[in-house]
Amino acid sequence: MVAVEPGEPVTPASGVDPVGAPYLPGRFAIPARPPTFLRRGRLQRHLDLGRTTPLTMVNGAAGAGKTLLVADWAASLDGPVVWLTADAGQTPGLFWAYLLEALHHRDVLAPAEVGFPADAHRVDRKLLARLAVGLAARERPVVVVLDEFERVTGPAVSEQVEFVLRHAWPGLRLVLVTRTEPLLPLHRYRAAGTLTEVRNADLAFTPGEAVGLLGLHGLDLSVDAAGALVERTGGWAAGLRLCALAAQKADDAETCLKEFEAGHSTVADYLLDEVLKRQPAETQDLLLRVSVLERFSAALANTLTGRSDAGPILNELRRQNAFVESLGHSWYRLHPLFGEILRSYLEVTRPGLRPRLHRRAARWLRASGYLPEALAHGAAAGDWEFTAGALVDDLAIGQLFTGLRAEGLADLFSRMAPENTSPAAELVRAARALTHHDVDRALTHLHHAEQTLADEASDPAAAQLSCALLEAHAARLTGAPGRAEKAARSARHLQGDVPARLLEQHPELNALLLTHLGTTQLWAGRFQDARDALDAVVTCPTGAATALPRQESLSHLALIDYLDGWLDRAESKALAAHTETERYGLPPSAGSGVGHLVRAAVAVERDELEEAQYLLDEAAGCVTAAQGDPVTAAGRALTTARLRLAQGDAPAALAAAEPAIAADVVSPWVRSGVAAIVCAAHLAEGHPETAVRAMLEAPDDHASCTVETARALLAAGRPGPALDLLDALPPEDGAGPAVTVPALLVRAQACDQAGDPETARRILTRALLDARRERLRRPFLDAGSWLLRLLGAGPEGLAEGWPLRGRDLPGATGPLVVEELSAREHDVLVRLAQLMSTEEIAADLFVSVNTVKTHLKGVFRKLAVNRRSAAVRRARELGLL
Repeated sequence: MVAVEPGEPVTPASGVDPVGAPYLPGRFAIPARPPTFLRRGRLQRHLDLGRTTPLTMVNGAAGAGKTLLVADWAASLDGPVVWLTADAGQTPGLFWAYLLEALHHRDVLAPAEVGFPADAHRVDRKLLARLAVGLAARERPVVVVLDEFERVTGPAVSEQVEFVLRHAWPGLRLVLVTRTEPLLPLHRYRAAGTLTEVRNADLAFTPGEAVGLLGLHGLDLSVDAAGALVERTGGWAAGLRLCALAAQKADDAETCLKEFEAGHSTVADYLLDEVLKRQPAETQDLLLRVSVLERFSAALANTLTGRSDAGPILNELRRQNAFVESLGHSWYRLHPLFGEILRSYLEVTRPGLRPRLHRRAARWLRASGYLPEALAHGAAAGDWEFTAGALVDDLAIGQLFTGLRAEGLADLFSRMAPENTSPAAELVRAARALTHHDVDRALTHLHHAEQTLADEASDPAAAQLSCALLEAHAARLTGAPGRAEKAARSARHLQGDVPARLLEQHPELNALLLTHLGTTQLWAGRFQDARDALDAVVTCPTGAATALPRQESLSHLALIDYLDGWLDRAESKALAAHTETERYGLPPSAGSGVGHLVRAAVAVERDELEEAQYLLDEAAGCVTAAQGDPVTAAGRALTTARLRLAQGDAPAALAAAEPAIAADVVSPWVRSGVAAIVCAAHLAEGHPETAVRAMLEAPDDHASCTVETARALLAAGRPGPALDLLDALPPEDGAGPAVTVPALLVRAQACDQAGDPETARRILTRALLDARRERLRRPFLDAGSWLLRLLGAGPEGLAEGWPLRGRDLPGATGPLVVEELSAREHDVLVRLAQLMSTEEIAADLFVSVNTVKTHLKGVFRKLAVNRRSAAVRRARELGLL
């Protein structure tokens, strides 16, 4: 050592460090970039920000590309760059000696200005002060890169670096390249906005960058294929390069990259040597055990290791960037490729351990309330008794039918071993059979479970409640309202025997149960009972778990409104149903398609036939378990038949109106709907007597059948019997225009044929007004040309209130109807009814008088009048005021 007076600068011996060894020049050299190095502009720009802050930290895992990134950036700078690669176990004196030599090597500071560490194990504070002052005085800042800074493990050196950095501004820009979080007060720099950071997530390659990197290795890969490789490697630079080297030797590079096995590759060798085997034995054991987990906490890791030291080990691994990433809230995960390699290594080094680890994890996760992960690990362990039992005992069997996890659960349980015949396993098999509409198979498994669950189920009440749900589902698919109601009563009785928290955690169970009940009651024609059940679902807690039953319930409530004749209500509910699943990210095909069918049926009644066909096609794409129920099948058949009639294809309508629907009870509204379509098809083909005979077997307690029978009698020239039928029709309390208008039109036609045109015109006027409110067109188009004479009769003509396009009427020669009023025209009309002058209307609407006059002309034209008083009177007749 050199003996000197304390505090005096020391002149270094030429070319040797404080222990007399020569300096290693490679530690001062900026690393060369290989020909396959890919310059990434986004990271270059990110590093450029560091030229405005005193400290830049590039912190990433082994092989993340940190050093080459910074080397390429440093080589492009105009100003002086000093590079030093740190060495492991270096003492403070040696560290600063090397850094001072690096500065001298780049002519940044002369040795005489600062001095030289006299002791290899310590450094004088005054030397550091002289260094900081010398750097601060520079006109052009110097960039100092300390590579592999994770090797500097002593807190003394880190404190000294921070001292120099703090006092050397603005002459110093320090760049730390490290695998671990350095022992510097980074929080202060972050808070002050004086730290530039490039971390693992930034260093990860994007698919586009991966294409460029692989291209430099002579590999032509698509962006999609590169994206899959990036996902598997986590964008890890070394992994991509090692994969590329392996693929270069293959005949088909793209296939090789898709199929490479993590356990048999140079990537595995690299990570095992560079990461795993550098760790202590306890850490290696922990990493291998947690590799079976997608995510883990310290408590879960302790369960797998049987120790209690996971917390500090995981914190240190995260700090080291040893491919352990923090997810927040004390949860971690392994880098995807690292985890894959560790799992392969676990199989080789500890065969038979993996299933036991999955089993331990499954039980800890279930006890801790993480059911989805518990099920996944139970399945991975092959422990189907535990897995099926956990699903049933937690009242989660409804998740096989609804929510974002339905598809994943179905796939998970598709691997269940057939030899497992516990009640829970049989219930799961029954549920999966129902998702495929296989009711017979489902009931076989369900009844087997019911026979044994009292003796074998771990939680009989939960299992019995699951049975009730599946019974109701089977009843829905077979159109059996009695069985559905029995299941619902059983469920209500059992709900008091299960923990309330489970019912709160799984609202989908009750929502599904009531949806099945309401749909079955709808099939039976008990509309009010169905409304009560379905309304209860609509008002249940919202969320992804209940989105599908809410959609189903809204759709079936829409169908009830349609059958009651209220088109606007039906359409509104059907549209609300469509958005219910969209908002939670469920696929567009989710649901039975009843909402689409209702909208299609409404479109037919409004003579929007292209829209109706489009919606029918959309309904065909819905693929849930409920798709096979009788209501859906009947709705599709009747809507298709009605559309074919509207399109003028009576034979196709007759074929579509005879669906092969297996159900325990006959649906009254379906039976009457089919009869009405058959009658209308025969009338469209010009066979009124055939239509009359067809209606002899039709139910006589439904308005649509009575109306169609009367239409057939009128077509056969028998107005008297037709009027008798209509007179006997009971009042349709609460029925909407789609039900009442066809009856009014038939009555008007009967009165006209019976020689009472005045009554016919009065009835027709009412029909026109009712239809206008719902934009109902189809009944008028189906009525025939007899309307033309009545529509043109009278001093002002009934056509003035016609809600349709006149050109659509058979035999029409000109436009009979007026257009809808615009919103502004309606505003003007409202003020006309208040006896306001043109000037007053203009002032009230904040528009000009000429604008009001223009709107008045539009109102007069569309209402077919020429005076203000006539416009108000006509608007009131049409229900516009």
